[in-house]
Amino acid sequence: MSDVLLSVRDLVVEFPKRKTLLTALDGVSFDIHRGEILGVVGESGAGKSLTGAAIIGLLEQPGRIASGEIWLEDQRIDQLPYEKMRQLRGKRIAMIFQDPLTSLNPIFTIAEQLVETIRTHLPLNAKQARERAIQLLDEVGIPAAAKRVDDYPHQFSGGMRQRVVIALALAGEPELIIADEPTTALDVSVQAQIIDVLKRMCADHGAAVMLVTHDMGVIAEACDRVAVMYAGRVAEIGQVRQIVKQPQHPYTQGLMGSIPSLAHQRHRLIQIPGSMPRLDAIPTGCAFNPRCTSVGERCYKERPDLLVTNQGEVACWLFDQGGVA
Repeated sequence: MSDVLLSVRDLVVEFPKRKTLLTALDGVSFDIHRGEILGVVGESGAGKSLTGAAIIGLLEQPGRIASGEIWLEDQRIDQLPYEKMRQLRGKRIAMIFQDPLTSLNPIFTIAEQLVETIRTHLPLNAKQARERAIQLLDEVGIPAAAKRVDDYPHQFSGGMRQRVVIALALAGEPELIIADEPTTALDVSVQAQIIDVLKRMCADHGAAVMLVTHDMGVIAEACDRVAVMYAGRVAEIGQVRQIVKQPQHPYTQGLMGSIPSLAHQRHRLIQIPGSMPRLDAIPTGCAFNPRCTSVGERCYKERPDLLVTNQGEVACWLFDQGGVA
């Protein structure tokens, strides 16, 4: 039996406009295994959050999945009717949003919100659900959980609210959790605590996590593998250690070179020239070619798919053994 929990194959997401059609995701493919944390990293506009939204069925209109397949174990979920997807959401797939205040209702206590979610997905009575709510808050590191469970969201700090949101995500005992920038608004010490919670969640519950972030430091600390996205496509995917130490794609090399290092003294950090292209101005061939320092003639004409290397997969003609970039 395969341990692949989520399989995304050639996912294309489009946004129809009055006179044109914008392709926001263009052939995205990756797998997530049980118990694994897969990091998805890239600049703003790369398609990271959009990929998560497409998987969980929360694309904003007029966005739509134009083609491709999304499989949760042996069930295809990209074509499910709304009601069936709603039942799946929370029970088998859950989402942690960047701003916890968008997930928590300010007029209800934490207990009321947790108990409602637990009873929606699990066969427990009110007393059992409350006990489970306290247990979840304790698991995610809320001090004096039995007393704080009856507090309102505004009575918690930002880091504690994010822990509550993680508890809400765990309430239905999901197999897959999509965490969209869960540490962005938190200070470094709280970030480390949230990362520790996510790691324990995978170890204790056997859940898998898709961790969306722009922070390579968080990726290096939390993830098993990482997918680097650029302009709606996966540029590189592989083990975190390999990509951090020996990035292959010129874009990944630029991302890693822009991070300050205590181990190696640099006079200047590497800067990637230019910016992410707009959806209506993605260049022909490799989308990264205007910013690439290793661009070749082929890069302007043909778009590379992911090529298998001894370190993972990379969408770059420099690694095509059958041709020259």
